[in-house]
Order: sequence, then structure tokens, then C-alpha cells
Amino acid sequence: MSKVSSIMRLALLQLKGSKDKTVNVQNAASKIEAVVKEHQPRLITLPECFNAPYGTKYFREYSETIPDGYTSQQLSNLAKKHQVYIVGGTIPELGDNDAIYNTCTVWSPSGDLIAKHRKMHLFDIDVKGGICFKESETLSAGNDFTTIDVDGHKIGIGICYDIRFEEMARLYRNEGCEMIIYPAAFNMTTGPLHWELLQRSRANDNQLFVVTTSPARDSSAEYVAYGHSMIVDPWAKVQKSASDGEETVVADIDFSLVEQVRQQIPVFSQRRLDLYATARNGQ
Repeated sequence: MSKVSSIMRLALLQLKGSKDKTVNVQNAASKIEAVVKEHQPRLITLPECFNAPYGTKYFREYSETIPDGYTSQQLSNLAKKHQVYIVGGTIPELGDNDAIYNTCTVWSPSGDLIAKHRKMHLFDIDVKGGICFKESETLSAGNDFTTIDVDGHKIGIGICYDIRFEEMARLYRNEGCEMIIYPAAFNMTTGPLHWELLQRSRANDNQLFVVTTSPARDSSAEYVAYGHSMIVDPWAKVQKSASDGEETVVADIDFSLVEQVRQQIPVFSQRRLDLYATARNGQ
């Protein structure tokens, strides 16, 4: 793909999970191979916690170091073999001082680790009659923003609960991002309520593409993911969406739409920065 091209083919892999890490990773590998053979995408995204069950009691057991752990090495090899960028969903990362992070790795077509995003906002909620979950029982929060460049297009990375924090998305917009990718695993309480709403809100607020990749729904799992992996365009329209089962979504992203929307509704330049602003601490 030419560096000046505005079109990028994107593939979202909504994958079934299990308690067998090797099976999970090999399932991802087979789906990557299949989508490359059939559609030749430039960028492939995987779900949150794609190599392990999603649950506080599992994070430490399934954690591994990055980039020398099993899952990282497999993703590196796959990216290099198929000459694609891979946003590797998330895995439980064993970090310094025995801390565990929910971490997204990004791999270049040469197999190099070009970015690592640790989930910034931990999923601690208690919805009466719905779901109670506290990632902070096991996980530590990341403190860094993460952007990547794919053929001249700047893309921000967030993870699941990060999407609820509009300030984070605004900072990515301030830095020139044309897309934000969120590997995510919403559940059967928050998914029907907010999944599409939040994606369209972040896309509309910041006039960029928003991409989410969820695990497939497994009603027998302890944590039941909502599914419905999605691509939302800068007009806040759903460009493409999965259902709830295992599915591959492929779409051609036209980045020229970002500038079209920003020119026609120029809210970025119309902000009253004399009255308010969103900036990183220290700026």
C-alpha cells in the first residue's frame, strides 16, 4: 500500500475464547491466515484478553512477559509471515515488581513490537442487578498514551473501559489521530446500553474512526462478552458490525473522510480555548 493512499483495508477478528492459552492463540493464528489469504488486509485487530479467560482470578495465572512471552512471539511471527500490522488485542502482562497489566501489543509487518498500551482506566463497576467487576483487585493501571503510524495515518490505542473517558480520546484527536482502536469486552449489562453509543460518541466528538474488537459471546463463560465488534466512521455512522458469534469483519477505511468531516463541521478550530482546554498533565 502506498504511503499516500487514503484507503486501508482493516480486519477485525471476533474470536471464541477458552481456558487453553495455546488453543486461543492458535485459533487467532488460523483466523489471521484465513483473512490474509482471502482479503489481504493491511491491519488486523484482535479482541481484549484473547489468549485467556477474562476474570480477575485468571489474570496472574495467564500473565506473561512482553515481548519474549509465548503470545508475543506468536504475534510477532504472524505479523512477519503475513506482512501485516497486528493490533494484538490484549493479554495479561507480567510487568516489573510482579505487577499485572491488561496490555495491548502492536506488531509491524517486520515482526517488530512498535507499541505497547497498558489499560489506563481499570474496569471497576458495580451495577445493581447487573454486574460487579473490579479489575483493580489484580491489575495495575497504565500511565502512557499510545499512538502508532500506519502508512502515514496516526492511530490511537485504548482498551475497553478507556472508551468511557472522552478526555483520553480528545487528547488523541489533539495529537492528530484519525482513528482510535479499542480492543474491548463489554458484557451483557453494559453492552446493550452503551457499546454502540460510546463508539459513535467518541467518533462524533473527535471526527475520526473508532474501531472495537470484542471476543465472541459464550453464554457458558463466567464473563459473557457482548460481541458486536464494530467500525464507526467520522460521521458517527456504523460502517460495519459483527453479530455476537465468532466472526471476521473486513472493511476498507477511507481516511479522506476524516478531513472531509472536519472541514465541513470545523468544531476543532471553533473551540473556545480561551475558556477551556483538554491537555495532558505537564503541558
